[in-house]
Amino acid sequence: MKITEHIKNANGKTLFSLEVVPPQKGIGIEDLYTNIDPLMEFKPPFIDVTTSREEYIYIDKGNGLMERRITRMRPGTLGICAAIQHKYNVDTVPHLLCGGFTKEETEYLLVDCMYLGIDNVMALRGDAMKGHQYFEPTQGGHASAMDLVNQINDLGRGKYLHNEEQVCDELNKFCIGVAGYPEKHMEAPSMNYDLKWLKQKVDAGADYIVTQMFFDNKKYIEFVQKAREMGITVPIIPGIKPIATKKHLKILPQVFKIDLPEELINEVENAKNNEAVKQIGIEWAIAQCRELLDFGVPVLHFYSMGKSDNIKKVAGELF
Repeated sequence: MKITEHIKNANGKTLFSLEVVPPQKGIGIEDLYTNIDPLMEFKPPFIDVTTSREEYIYIDKGNGLMERRITRMRPGTLGICAAIQHKYNVDTVPHLLCGGFTKEETEYLLVDCMYLGIDNVMALRGDAMKGHQYFEPTQGGHASAMDLVNQINDLGRGKYLHNEEQVCDELNKFCIGVAGYPEKHMEAPSMNYDLKWLKQKVDAGADYIVTQMFFDNKKYIEFVQKAREMGITVPIIPGIKPIATKKHLKILPQVFKIDLPEELINEVENAKNNEAVKQIGIEWAIAQCRELLDFGVPVLHFYSMGKSDNIKKVAGELF
């Protein structure tokens, strides 16, 4: 079932969903199940599975020389989606990236989605390759998420890359999610510019939006209001991440280019240990989510990042 159908069928009730990260190579899927299992009591209608782009590793040749190779540390997104669907009987949402994938590779992934009965995909440009300052399109790949959305919609209508004519009518219209940034994308020169770009993605065929994590609800609410004023009518799903360690005060702003409220910063800094920080993060997320429920969000989408105990405690107070 499509994400938009899940939202419609909920009749105004807020749904619970989560996002998981594939295990690194060599780690079994059971570790992933261990983190998903405790959250199934909240009946998520869908689970997102992230995709990692390629990165360089350096191998010591033993003669004073290093060999550079390209690898993917967390492969297997589609396989994990299929396994989760089979085990839990929920819809899955594989993330598709521009970075690291050619248009042909994207087409193959979408065809595999059809074979697996996957109706939903998340279309993302992706980050710059590790060690690179700026995003550079893969040779033969897309430069933007909007271009990726266009390809997904074309294929859903039966139009493939190397077929001059449409193969069939409305073969499989994917439900397409895209990213939104309540604090604007780090590369956007202004919030208004970023929202115009988001509108273009929606106009190209995106069906819903999932936001970057945020810790100040005012920023999300203002983001939604400005998006609506611009004519964006699709569901806008907030992304939630409970803080768990003191390191998050540095890591989250550095990686995701977000601000944290001063009140939250002060509480975390004054905490005696990381157990205390985790409790602060849980309590902050509960308060944050309650306000979002009052605002009428369609889904509360949690970024698990391989851990579920704090999300379970948050969800247990809400669902």
